[in-house]
Amino acid sequence: MDQKYRTILLFGAPGTGKGTQGHALGELPGFYHCACGDVFRSIDTSTELGQAFLQYSSKGQLVPDEITLRLWKARIKHRVKSRDFRPEQDILVLDGIPRDVNQARLMKDMIDVLKVFHLTCPDREQLFSRLRSRALRDNRIDDASNTVIEKRLATYDSISKPLMGYYGEDRICHINALQHPAKVMHDLLQEAVPLLD
Repeated sequence: MDQKYRTILLFGAPGTGKGTQGHALGELPGFYHCACGDVFRSIDTSTELGQAFLQYSSKGQLVPDEITLRLWKARIKHRVKSRDFRPEQDILVLDGIPRDVNQARLMKDMIDVLKVFHLTCPDREQLFSRLRSRALRDNRIDDASNTVIEKRLATYDSISKPLMGYYGEDRICHINALQHPAKVMHDLLQEAVPLLD
């Protein structure tokens, strides 16, 4: 990577609405959304890299950093080349990456993290309900099993949550994910729009 991309991170447990909010934010001028989950779901599973990805994701485990970063870099490089993402004027909006402190360290020369939006949902049952609904609506098998959901939430608590300590409280904006999605977006925009200046 020749430059560090100005970046905001959407952070939170599975089911808190990172994808929904990231997609909406990415529709606005000045923001480009890249969801790691979308990168994963578009993989050709007949390839060696696709098979390696399936080996972990089908069990609800985090995909190893080497595979994740290779996929992510290829996607961003392609989007810059096609001019969908214009780093000289757009802020990169990431969700699902970095997923842990090691990934954050590996990406520190690639991204300049301006703000971390932490979508909070302390009600575990709400998360289960959201993920099961998403599984039915979007045909996402990774969200259909209670066992896999529990494993993903436990992985988030033990591996992903420490990221907030890595980035520091001064860059974190906590937003209640249980609000109406429009209110969540309103709260996001209040903090994100000034970053465009």
